[in-house]
Amino acid sequence: MSLGAVPRGRSVHVKVPATTANLGPGFDTLGLALSVYDELTVTVRDEPGAHVEVIGVGAGEVPTDASNLVVRSIAYAFEACGQELPGLDVVAHNAIPHGRGMGSSGAAIVSGIMAAKGLLEGIVDIDSQSLLALATALEGHPDNVAPALFGGLTIAWVTPDGPRYKKLIVHRGVSPLVAVPAATMSTALARSLQPESVPHEDAIFNVSRSALLIAALIQSPELLLAATEDKLHQSYRASAMPETDSLIRMLRAHGLAAVVSGAGPSLLVLGSDPAQRLRAAELIAQHADSPWECLLLAVDFKGATVMVHSNDAVC
Repeated sequence: MSLGAVPRGRSVHVKVPATTANLGPGFDTLGLALSVYDELTVTVRDEPGAHVEVIGVGAGEVPTDASNLVVRSIAYAFEACGQELPGLDVVAHNAIPHGRGMGSSGAAIVSGIMAAKGLLEGIVDIDSQSLLALATALEGHPDNVAPALFGGLTIAWVTPDGPRYKKLIVHRGVSPLVAVPAATMSTALARSLQPESVPHEDAIFNVSRSALLIAALIQSPELLLAATEDKLHQSYRASAMPETDSLIRMLRAHGLAAVVSGAGPSLLVLGSDPAQRLRAAELIAQHADSPWECLLLAVDFKGATVMVHSNDAVC
């Protein structure tokens, strides 16, 4: 017996990394997967609808019914594939901070899309390009969902035929640190602070730094400080996160490649070796006016994964 096309009792386990987007000059284009993970178990059940249990970040805050972003993402993928959505039990173990510029909404969307891929295994094949298209349609832009899906450093762009990406392997010397404050930041608010147009010379400046940043991340980490300069978005958003801006200026004055992580208010330091990020953590502890948690992270190279447990019931 099955509900729709998906066998009752089928269960999938999904693991999705956090991400940091922009990386300074690569606004809405560059993203990096990081070693903090949300994990998800989704099981098909007899009863219609969805029930979500959230453990960790977001427990008691995010919806636990069909309005949950993960469930909505699963439903979107099923509808796009022309499949009937079965009843679902969802258990989410969340570690990615919410509203801090570490791609939590992108991770939730990718979790749902990957869960749908696993649930539909043997019924519908969802290839990597389709995964990116589905996730981008829900997120609105591909810079976070691309590294969450595929890992590593990604360059994402949009064509008339949909979003595209290129994955690159980061130099082993690159050592990321994300400093996370207690305060949150709305991505919508951050985007509202952007001007509709920027000076021509600022656009040229960012094109040069974005090109240099690719070289720095994959080949020449010693260039990271110069490569992370930006004139397109960070200064316009600074007034909404003054302590983030102050700490970034302080760290850069000490020769460290510090930028806003995504929409903020977390900050990202791209150390050229592990000693640099330890120095960054010390400086943040010395200069911060409020508590910041410094996460010493690795670059995630795998991206999102899904495992299917074949407990399908057959009648």
